[in-house]
Order: sequence, then structure tokens, then C-alpha cells
Amino acid sequence: YLALWDHVGEHLPKRAGRKAASDQDWTPPKELQGALESLYRSYQRRYNEWSEILAARGEPPPVFIVVCPNTIVSKLVYDWISGFEVDGADGRLALRPGRLDLLSNVEDGQWLRRPRTILIDSAQLESGEAMKQDFKDVAAREIDVFKAEFRRRNPGADVDKLTDEDLLREVMNTVGKKGRLGEQVRAVVSVSMLTEGWDTNTVSHILGIRRFGSQLLCEQVVGRGLRRRSYAPNEAGRFEPEYAEVYGVPFAFLPSERSIAPTPPARPAAEVRALDDRLSLRITFPKVDGYRIEVPEMAIAFDERDTATLHVDRELVPTWTETSGLAGEADRQELERLSRARPQEVAYAVASDVLRRHLPGHDGALKPWLFPALITLAKQWLDPAADRVTFAPGTPIGTLLLAEPSAQAAQALFAAVVRYPEASSEILRPILRRFDGEGSTDHVSFVTRKVVIEATKSHVSHVVLDGDKGNSWEQTLAGLLEADDRVASYVKNDHLGFTIPYLWKGRSHDYWPDFLVRLSDRPGDEHPRTLIVEVSGGRKDADTARAKAETARDQWCTAVNNHGGFGRWGYVEITSMLGADTALGDAIDLLRADAPITGD
Repeated sequence: YLALWDHVGEHLPKRAGRKAASDQDWTPPKELQGALESLYRSYQRRYNEWSEILAARGEPPPVFIVVCPNTIVSKLVYDWISGFEVDGADGRLALRPGRLDLLSNVEDGQWLRRPRTILIDSAQLESGEAMKQDFKDVAAREIDVFKAEFRRRNPGADVDKLTDEDLLREVMNTVGKKGRLGEQVRAVVSVSMLTEGWDTNTVSHILGIRRFGSQLLCEQVVGRGLRRRSYAPNEAGRFEPEYAEVYGVPFAFLPSERSIAPTPPARPAAEVRALDDRLSLRITFPKVDGYRIEVPEMAIAFDERDTATLHVDRELVPTWTETSGLAGEADRQELERLSRARPQEVAYAVASDVLRRHLPGHDGALKPWLFPALITLAKQWLDPAADRVTFAPGTPIGTLLLAEPSAQAAQALFAAVVRYPEASSEILRPILRRFDGEGSTDHVSFVTRKVVIEATKSHVSHVVLDGDKGNSWEQTLAGLLEADDRVASYVKNDHLGFTIPYLWKGRSHDYWPDFLVRLSDRPGDEHPRTLIVEVSGGRKDADTARAKAETARDQWCTAVNNHGGFGRWGYVEITSMLGADTALGDAIDLLRADAPITGD
């Protein structure tokens, strides 16, 4: 802990702002200058790592923070770091660069178009009150520069309605955020504390030049550097340690005798997302929460020997109404829809009545899967050549659409229905996720630091390889899928939300297969075909892998195929790269032929 504040007050000039000749050589006390330069040397090393590895990917630079007690101190430190205007001996205005080169806002005698270092009064910004005028005066150039930048990024925006507070708040809240106004900021000189909700994850160095009255304030400042930059696990499945250099903040944490290892350079981040121009390559899939056994309804057929007949007479059923006044002619309304009804419409109505009145399920629930068979039976029963249903002269077939004749027809047809219990068998069905039964590649969008390869035959831009150094098996499989003409599209199951529920040792688990592969359609195909591909080999527990594969092949695919609403599905597990192309090709051929894919 460096007690820096105790050495600052004695070295303050009487005013801040544009420096006169007497003030332009102001330097911090040696304790503060030593802390700034020492921390800056560490920042240089971190910056060089960023420029060599992360800058090419558009990653924001590391951020250096200085926390000051008031506007006067912050302005002096800000000028010393970033550069300032001076009045020369000849009375002409000149620019002096900052003493920390990577953080200087002056280069080649000119202000940089995009400041590297900014001055922020975070307490004033978060209070909701207008900033003090003395702070606005010292930050006037910054405000003008960011207004110009905001106008350039937002053509047509009414910049005049944007207050200085709004603008600086936007800059502060977007430090380290790609594509935002504060993206390229390297240093923040803050008046008072940085707000607790400030979530920049690029802070690497922190310097405190103020007294801290409580441990909570120290924790708040140090917390600005505790947000991880990389969430890519290493080979052990853990995150690599990341460190922030902190000077001048008396912060006590967990005591440790271990030495601090150097922070390894972070792997460049890659944005993985669904591409709008590849919408034709999208893949959809069911979201299955479990499986159920369904005992189907007994098969039904038409009994030619025991068939009830029905005679329909329009005189027995009201088919018209007549109204008249005390004087004048009567007005008669005929039910025209009865005379225009077609036999197929009547068959549908009679079959619907049989389903509703005579074949209800549990608690009166309908059984729609019986409807197609009932329509066929109704057409046989209504066939004029069979003389099972006769009509009095002048009585149209549409009379059966009225309530009473319809009930009579349903009862007569039901009497002719024969059910065969020996035809029933158990069927495995999927339990789809309620209110969210279907997923797709449409919403894939995330940033990763894992190894990625670009994909061409995929709705998603990249294939993310598992493991810290990537997975050569997955990369090989992706190459096979790209080259196979029978493959329409594929996607790596990363942030896709596709899981297969399975039981292992009596407990429920979710299995995340590696790839989904949609096969090319052939002439005459009535439904899409999708292959689930798992790349396992010897790197997984054999018993667990077997349970996953058997569930995927024998339960998940069977249940989804029985559902019928998601096309045909198959599953193959690649256990060796020797002959992987043959195993993959055989699975594709079997799925295209609607043949079961075995586990051999």
C-alpha cells in the first residue's frame, strides 16, 4: 500500500486549466510519480500482449484506472498522463504530449481524434445532478470530441439534445465495449469512486490517489478489476487465473503464500452467430424433456354384417321457418345450406359426431388419431349403392347436418364399428417442452475464446472445437461433412440448446451430442432427415457413453420419429477416426432409406 495522498497536497498549484509558463513544468511528488511509472511499465507489457494477439480480432485494449479525490487533483494527473495545452514564451498556443506514451492524447503535436485517456466525474454523473462547471471547463475538449464522434456514428441524430452528462455517461459505461463510443479508451482518470455497476471487463491496472475511510470503498475500487476477460476453460476444465495490478488501495483478501504466476496471454475471442444470408441452411429440432409409453386405441373397421340402417325424412325435421304479420303475405326461409351440402361434408360431420359422442377418452378428451379411420367408415356407410342410408323424396343428404338426424346417424354408424384389441401395441412418444417445443439455429449468437474453424455449409458461422487446444476429431468430422454432397447443412451443438434426456444410475441427466446434420432432400421426399453425430472415442467414460448412445438411438430417435412432426431422425457414434468417413456414409445411407441405424 502506497500512502500516495499524503504526498500530493503539498505539490498542488493554485489553479487548474490551461497551464501558464509557471505551471507547465508541474510534476507529481516522487512517490506518486514512481507509482504511476511503475504501474505503467506493467501496463506496457499487458498492452504489448494485447496488440500481438487480441487487437487483430477487434478486442478492446486493456484499461488503466486512476481514482482521485477531487477535480483539481484529477485534472493535474490527467494532464500529466494525457498531455495539455501551454502558452509558449512567444504567446502562441502549443501542445505538450503526456508523459505516458501509450496513454497520451497528443501525438505529433496534434490532439488525437479519439482520446486514449478520459477524465470522468463518476459521482456527479450518477447523482442525477448537473456536473459542476469547473469540471465541465476542464473536460470541455473531451466533450466536444465525443460529440463529434457520436455525430459521425449516428447520422441524423439530434446531438444538440444530448447533454454533456448523457454523453460522458455513455462514454464511461461503454469503455471496453466493442463497437461503442468508449471502445478504444485506454485510461480513465476518475473523480471520486467508479460506480458499483460499472462492468468493464478490460480493467488491468488500478491506482488509488485518495484516502479510503472503509474497507468497503477499497473493495469497490478493486472490484473494477475483478471482471474476467476470458471464460474459456483450460484442459482441466478450469478458467485460467487473471490478475489486475492494484496500487494505493489497502485491500485485504485471502492470505496466500503462493507466488503469483504470470497471466497467460488470452486467446482472441471469436463471434459465433447465425448468418442471415444462410437462412436456407437452418436446422430445427424438438426440445424433448422425457419419454412416455402410449397404448394406442384399438384398430377399428366396418362391420358389413351388423350394420344399422337409417331413413331420413325432411318432413320429420324442421328445415324451414315461415313468418307473417297480421296482414300481407307470409315470408318463408329455407335452410339453403342443407340443399347445397356435399356427401364428403356430411361424412366429416357424422364422423366428428361419432368421435365426440361415442369414442371419448379420459375425462371426455378427444382422440383425433381415430378421425381419419372414422371418415373412411362414414363414407362406406353413406354410399348410396349400399342402401344403408335412405332419404324420403325431396330430402337432401344435407339434412344429416341438423342436430337430431346427425345424432341418429352417429349412433347408427357407431353400431357398425368393430374394434380389434389384438391389433394394439405400445408406442414410445416424446414429452415435448411445454410452450417451447421446438428449437433452431436461428438464435445462435455468442463470443468464445475456444479454437474455432469457419464453416461454409452451416447456418452458424463457425464450428467451435472442444478443449483448450481444439479437437482434431471434430475438425476432421466437420471437413467430412463439408465435402459430402448428401449433407445439406450441419451445425456444432454449441449454445444451440439441443439435449437428449437420459437416465444413469437412477438419476436424470442431459446429453449434449456434438453435431446435427440435415441431409439433402431427394425427389419424392416427404419429410426432412436429420442425423445426430457424436464424436467420442476413448476420451469418455465407456459406460456413460454407452448409456447416452443407447438412449439417443433407441429412445429419443424412436420417440421423435413416432411423433411424426419433426421428420426422420437417426443417430451415429464415431468411435474412431480410422474409417470415420465409412461409418458416417453408412449412417447417412441408412437414414435416407428409412432403415434403423444400429450401434455396430
